[in-house]
Amino acid sequence: MTTLLSAIDGMRIIKEAGLLAYPLGFCSVAAIFIICERSIALRESAIIPIDLADSVLGGQNIVSGVHSALGRIIGFVERHPGDMEGAKAYARLEVMKMERGVSYLDVIYTGAPLIGLIGTVSGLLAAFSKIDPVTKMPDPVQFTESVGYALSATLLGLVVAVIALIGNGYLQRRIDAQAAKLDVLLERVLQYRKTDGGDASGGNQLTKSA
Repeated sequence: MTTLLSAIDGMRIIKEAGLLAYPLGFCSVAAIFIICERSIALRESAIIPIDLADSVLGGQNIVSGVHSALGRIIGFVERHPGDMEGAKAYARLEVMKMERGVSYLDVIYTGAPLIGLIGTVSGLLAAFSKIDPVTKMPDPVQFTESVGYALSATLLGLVVAVIALIGNGYLQRRIDAQAAKLDVLLERVLQYRKTDGGDASGGNQLTKSA
């Protein structure tokens, strides 16, 4: 494995990719940025803080986490009592915010190999065009070397696609898990509101602190 890696000239691969190395480089930077940014945005404290979730499940007063996704959903419920459909629609809006930018990873891991394939085809055409003027045949050594590095664009495209695919799968699983938790907690909040509305004594009240 070490011998194989040492035999690969990374700079030449990028050079042989030609102008297509620029869009592939942009795709790789964009994919890494989206993965890092969404990983930070989807952290637990920004979506469903533990103390806030415990307060909802226990029917206790909410004292923190009002700036999280769950806190904003609860705030909407408090401002629009009785609007269950509106609360669920608002929760879906919060989930859509969580998915912001992730769809670009689909475009990257689909398009990057195709961009690389364009470079490979153009490289192969150039390799076949190198004919020895004496033998009227392609030089075997130069031809083999050119064909090998003609695949450099595809290699770069596949590397970018793998990064985007792994990041997309990780983020999608995280979003799905957070969305499922929000759905359960929203149902609990709506149940409390329904109970409070039908019980003058107050029952289990779920309110935000100032």
